[in-house]
Parts: sequence; structure tokens; C-alpha cells
Amino acid sequence: MKLLPYAYLFSDATGTTVEKMVDAALTQFEEKNVQVKRIGNLRSRESILLALDEAERHQGMIVYTVVNQEFVTLIQEECEARNLLSIDLFTPLLMKLSTYLEATPKKMPGLFHGVNDKYYKRIEAVEFSVKHDDGQEPQSMHLADIILVGVSRTSKTPLSMYLAHEGWKVANIPIIKGIKPPTELFGVNPKRVVGLLIDPKRLLELRIARLKILRQYTRTAYADYDQIVEEIKDVTKLYRQQSWAVVNVSGKAVEETTNEVLVKMKLK
Repeated sequence: MKLLPYAYLFSDATGTTVEKMVDAALTQFEEKNVQVKRIGNLRSRESILLALDEAERHQGMIVYTVVNQEFVTLIQEECEARNLLSIDLFTPLLMKLSTYLEATPKKMPGLFHGVNDKYYKRIEAVEFSVKHDDGQEPQSMHLADIILVGVSRTSKTPLSMYLAHEGWKVANIPIIKGIKPPTELFGVNPKRVVGLLIDPKRLLELRIARLKILRQYTRTAYADYDQIVEEIKDVTKLYRQQSWAVVNVSGKAVEETTNEVLVKMKLK
């Protein structure tokens, strides 16, 4: 059985850049039977030699984005001595740009990654918030930056998604009359929990509209004004007992509510 070839991706930062470039190149091949291993943060002679030792054991190809010229030379010389195929994706581009721009590159690892940190943080936050929408996966809600609680139709999900796009990991928990909230909710830091309130009349309008969308024309306790008033009283009492911050979403755009949540939680 033929062993799969290895491609080792070396970087003095995270390795995200070299991985994307190699992935793009591999899409040009019908059969991409290659094992790709990314090794980042190679910022010492010792770490580079260890990575090269591993690559040599598999006779892997080395693809690297390293800005420190001393380490570039080390990789080039070691690959030649060990008979390893290698390609430097960064140095030729830096040299051409340096000549064209008549400027010296900073040669600081991770600058590109730093520019994209906010982007990756947003992606991670959105993924987390989707997984923890509407009470899902309560066992890991303690990992959330913000936990939103409230009765149905208090904009928990839209608010969660908006906050997630700002880079905050959000879990939202519905408070349903007659059903106990997950026990995990009472084990998290109360300073990370925000209770949402809304005017009962406005809530009634929202719930009636929701029922119409669902083609449910029979009025139930869900859209009964007196029941809604009781729900609001109950959650207000719960918020007070737990010492949670409270935000009233009545008549507010999601951007305005987001700002108020962040201010209340001292995150802004």
C-alpha cells in the first residue's frame, strides 16, 4: 500500500496564510491525496530543527512563510542537506515589493494574522451563538461572554446574532412559564447575564403576528394579555432575585439594544 505524501506548512505566525495558499493550489489537482500538517509559531532555531526532523521522517515537502531572513536561510540550507523539497512563498514577494516600493519590509511575524483577528473572532462568535440559540447546549453556556434571558418574542435571537457579529459569544435562554430554566443558568457568573423585558402590549402584538405567520388563529395563553402580564411580572422577579442586569427592548432597534447591553455589562 502506497503511503500518502506529506506537505508540511511552516510559519513563524499562525500558518493561516500558507495553509490557504496551499489549499488553493491543491484544488487544481483532481486527486489531492496528501497529508497536510501545519506547524506555526516557529520563532527559534530549535523549534525549526524539530519541525524539520519530523518532516524528514516522512520525506515531506516543506512550504513556508517565514519573514526572519536568518530562519529562511536555515530552512533552505537544512532542506538542501536533508534532500527535502521546499518552497518559500514569502521572501521572493517581499524582495520584489521592497524593490518596487523602495522600502524595507518590517519583517514582523503575524502582521497579516493580526489584521484578521477581528474577522476570525466574529466567525467564532457567530458559530458559538448559533449553537447556543434558544437554550441549546446549556452545558457549555458558561463559555459565553453574554447570556440573554427572556420570554418568547423579546428579540433574543436577533440580539444574539448582532452581538455575535460584534465579536461576542452569546447564549440565549427562553423563559417559559411552567418550565424551569436549565440549572446551568444559575451556575454562571450573574454579571454575564442580561434579562430582557418588554412592554406587555407590544409583546401581545408581536405574539399575535407570530401566530398569524404560523397560521394559528386560535388564541391561546401565549397571546393572552393577562397571561403576558403575569409572565413579565414573573421574569422581573426572577431577574431581581438573581441580580441580573435588565434591558427593556420596547420600541428599540437592535443596534440600540446592543449598545445598552454592552454598557450595562461594562463591555463598552
